[in-house]
Amino acid sequence: MSHPIPVPEVTHISKHGFWLLLGDEELLLPFEQFPWFRHATIDQISNVQWPALDRLYWPELDVDLSVASIRHPESFPLVSRAAG
Repeated sequence: MSHPIPVPEVTHISKHGFWLLLGDEELLLPFEQFPWFRHATIDQISNVQWPALDRLYWPELDVDLSVASIRHPESFPLVSRAAG
């Protein structure tokens, strides 16, 4: 029997980034490393879906991220060209 994936929750937003609660794990997404979110509204950042265990999706921003890339951004050498 498969278990449902919990609903992700944005717990805090600051000028430096935001914290995302995934089940019992809280992850920081600093805007320096995830610039797609820097100019997003609170509603856009908070509207996050967790369609698979290792995938998060922000539909209003069309941002699709691997959870592993949030946990270990140094392992993902692709650097965004988004303006910061």
